[in-house]
Amino acid sequence: MYASAGVGVLALFLGMFLTRKIAFLKRFCIPAPVSGGLLISLTTLILYVVFGVECRFDGTVKDLCMMLFFTSVGFQSDLKVLRRGGRPLLVMIALVAGLIVAQNFISVGIARGLNMDPLFGMAAGSIPMSGGHGTSGGFSPLLEQMGLTGASSITMAAATFGLVAGSLLGGPLGEALIRRHKLSGQSDSGDVMASIETTESREKAAGTEEHAFRDSLQGACILLVAMAIGTGLSRLLALTGITFPTYFGALLAACVMRNVFALSPKWEKELKLGKLVSIGDICLQLFLGMAMASLRLWELASLALPLTLILLAQVAFMALYGAFVAFPLLGKKYDSAVLVSGLCGFGLGATPNAMANMSAVCYKYRYSVQPFIIVPIIGAMFVDLINTGVVTVFLNLIR
Repeated sequence: MYASAGVGVLALFLGMFLTRKIAFLKRFCIPAPVSGGLLISLTTLILYVVFGVECRFDGTVKDLCMMLFFTSVGFQSDLKVLRRGGRPLLVMIALVAGLIVAQNFISVGIARGLNMDPLFGMAAGSIPMSGGHGTSGGFSPLLEQMGLTGASSITMAAATFGLVAGSLLGGPLGEALIRRHKLSGQSDSGDVMASIETTESREKAAGTEEHAFRDSLQGACILLVAMAIGTGLSRLLALTGITFPTYFGALLAACVMRNVFALSPKWEKELKLGKLVSIGDICLQLFLGMAMASLRLWELASLALPLTLILLAQVAFMALYGAFVAFPLLGKKYDSAVLVSGLCGFGLGATPNAMANMSAVCYKYRYSVQPFIIVPIIGAMFVDLINTGVVTVFLNLIR
């Protein structure tokens, strides 16, 4: 257990070093644990193919970090944002939900057409595409339990492909829409949208180290309490006969706690939300490092062609969906084109990719307030919640 956790940390530090030295990794927002973990998994692949040595990893610490991360995601789900976001936010949420459903239909449909296990299609659907590496790691054990061999390697490979594809597609598509419709001089970003917080407000720095320590301790304890309540919720959910990911109970408990505490400003302050999010971010980095380092890449050999077909279909659909569905529904304005570039970012990769795409478009033309408000809210609050629900329904339908 400790050795596996140590290798995951090594993957994280190695990725940080590579990101500083290799411009490509920074340009496409490749997370440090992904690049470092992939290098370690390539090393284990060489050991297996050349020397016949198979490396096995313990997942205890990895699973704990995964649970802590998704619990912190639940605490970022503030339902009050829906009332303040207005129509553009609601439209984007609907577009994300439609995209997630379509991604699973595409991947499962292609898998069935190739006479393959539909679970393989799920492993290349919205789990890695809209969910990224975090959701991939969260659902991989469940896919393994349901009978898909090498689920972790498949989902992580697809998620890595999505990160690069989302960055390559988003900027050019947004730029093409702006040029085609001559939108560079238009913007509908108003004062109402400008008043919305781009991310959850974080606690101001404590005046002393002791206060900072107490806040961190309180945040960690609140996460553990939510996980404990989530364990009970997961057992109740299991009685329904519906298959849920292991973290869903904790995520749901955290979401309920956040919105109950939000009823009172005093209670909400006691959540130490900034510390909760920071702890979750740390756990995500550690989780990804351990997950990527433990990939069994040799299991992908026979699946390379069908996986490539599904992923290319996902990219093609994302381009068509962004240009002919999302752009018209968002109003065919300059802000709409920037939002489409962001949608490509977290529809195939992650929220940092979405932000990078929009920044690239705005750098060429001009800044747009509305997209930089909406996209972080959706990326932080809604994508994982919607994706978890949709994937859960699909898995139970094809089971």
